[in-house]
Amino acid sequence: MDSSSLRRLLVGPTGSLGAQARQRRWQVFREMFPDVESMRVLDLGGTPDFWLRAPIKPAAVTVINLDKPEFGVGQVTHLTGDACNASEVLSQSAMSADFDLVFSNSLIEHVGGHARRCELAAEIHKLAPRRWIQTPYRYFVLEPHWLFPGMQFLPAAARIQVARHWSLGGRSANVRDAAVRVLETELLSATEMSFYFPDSTIWRERVLGTTKSLVAIKRDSNPSTSA
Repeated sequence: MDSSSLRRLLVGPTGSLGAQARQRRWQVFREMFPDVESMRVLDLGGTPDFWLRAPIKPAAVTVINLDKPEFGVGQVTHLTGDACNASEVLSQSAMSADFDLVFSNSLIEHVGGHARRCELAAEIHKLAPRRWIQTPYRYFVLEPHWLFPGMQFLPAAARIQVARHWSLGGRSANVRDAAVRVLETELLSATEMSFYFPDSTIWRERVLGTTKSLVAIKRDSNPSTSA
């Protein structure tokens, strides 16, 4: 099997192991928030296209992402800006900050260190009473961005070489580009997620009995526990 076929098997948009995991994640999301179709959702780090393809359609979604251009799709509004400073982005856009749920998918591991993660968590806490914050688990055997076993435990120099040459992960031939991608990616543990979101349940998404990702979930008044 060549690398492109293996990648499709692992993380392809349909029929892959990743697609099956995403489908299960959406099922749990609906179980946690059965009235999501009536909610106003703030997605930190997402894209309008993600919600266009999603099987669940909230009443309205606002996306904040560093990427340009600003555009929306249907009930989705796109704002260009720093999710760690979401309140200011919303204020500058003259948008209401009255949201029911903050949603974030694989963002917190990319914002740039503990201090920045604290800033992001503070924004999440104050912008909505409910949350769904997902991140890949640090101790899962397969590093999810490059699909390289144990890459997250290697020295930085070795990780940069993987990023340059490992075909499953989308190679970056330029050394500096590879270094930027590697150094901005810091996978989190369950202890860290509990620290950032102490009033949330930490749900462990499992594959073959092992934890693949972590989701900090808070409903209106659910207790602080770990799943």
